[in-house]
Amino acid sequence: MHTMRNMESDKEAQNMEKAYRTMKSSGTGNIVVGILVLVIGITAGVISIVNGANLLRHKKEITF
Repeated sequence: MHTMRNMESDKEAQNMEKAYRTMKSSGTGNIVVGILVLVIGITAGVISIVNGANLLRHKKEITF
């Protein structure tokens, strides 16, 4: 009976360790995705500002 309890607690410990590993990798992945989204967002914003400034600088040259 005593060994069954040890086996059950070992199995529970292994399941908890799997859960912690899964959470760790998921958290790491979320941080990476967040950084990528931030960098892409900043890049898109800078490109939009530069293009808008070019349009404003050359607005006298635009004719319809």
